[in-house]
Amino acid sequence: MTTVKWRVLVVGGYGAVGGTVTATLGAWFPGRVVPAGRDEARARRHGGVRVDVTDPDGFGRVLDGLGDVAAVVLCVEPPDTGVARVCLERGVHLVDIGATRRLLDGVSDLDATAVAGGATAVLSVGVAPGLTNLLARRAHEAVGGAERIDLTVLLGSGERHGGDAVRWTVENLAEPVTGRPLRTVLPGYGTRTAHPFPFSDQHSLSRTLAVPEVTTRLCLDSRPLTALLFALRRTGLLRTTRRQGVRRLVTGAFRRVHLGGDGFAVRADARSGDGRGAAYAMTGRAQSRVTGLVAAYVTRELLTGDLPAGVHHIDRLPALAGLPELLVAEHGLTLTRLDGPTGTSSP
Repeated sequence: MTTVKWRVLVVGGYGAVGGTVTATLGAWFPGRVVPAGRDEARARRHGGVRVDVTDPDGFGRVLDGLGDVAAVVLCVEPPDTGVARVCLERGVHLVDIGATRRLLDGVSDLDATAVAGGATAVLSVGVAPGLTNLLARRAHEAVGGAERIDLTVLLGSGERHGGDAVRWTVENLAEPVTGRPLRTVLPGYGTRTAHPFPFSDQHSLSRTLAVPEVTTRLCLDSRPLTALLFALRRTGLLRTTRRQGVRRLVTGAFRRVHLGGDGFAVRADARSGDGRGAAYAMTGRAQSRVTGLVAAYVTRELLTGDLPAGVHHIDRLPALAGLPELLVAEHGLTLTRLDGPTGTSSP
């Protein structure tokens, strides 16, 4: 019998995203994947262990008890960077699918810790951020350096997203945004109006690509739900802590209402200072599953490749630049290059 010399701990490993990560890595590395979560009974049913991302000290004890964890995949968002620090101080690689700017910036600040421990952390892993970052870099390079990047994300309102993802979306409707809605063409969906939304990719890309203006916009495949969602944002009802009841009501409604399909599309447009433009788009089905696939492929590269130590957003790692083609070849996604105008602003 072969002795297992290392394992991967998948936190949230039985959820909407983590289940895909666990299954995909398990097929590649049989016997080496440990699903984990706060629900001990559920974790053990899946052959895993209990962990709590709100308790970094306890998380560290779990890592020390297992003794052979090479990488941790975070499929749930912790409240702070404590778990990331615990991993990187121990030389354990980290793949983080989180999408909250504050947390990603905090993990980025742990770069020296990661380098000292010989560990690598990969951030912006998923569809948005993730695939949006990779497409943005391609478009940026295609025009020889962009002055502006517009990212458009369409999500399927009929997909049964995980509870954390729905809550995150509703909470971010209360965040202040800049920019105007944009009408743009998404392959398979026609011309859609997408609205500025505080995805973290626009903030990280402005630094990693040194682009002065990056804006990410969101729409749903259901036009009526898109209109309702952003009309609600304009009312301001979600903006204060006194509106927690309203947020819970909206979160519950969006978890129950499934008017659209399970498809998604992302598009990245780059415009240079001299007017050159380039765009790339990807489409697929089951955004939660594809987020899990991206995390699994990144983890495989961490374990079998030669990624540099430190904390890196996905678009900064050349070894991951071909990930869109892998998803096209092995999982039926589509990748399209579009050369045309970025889109038109809506009033």
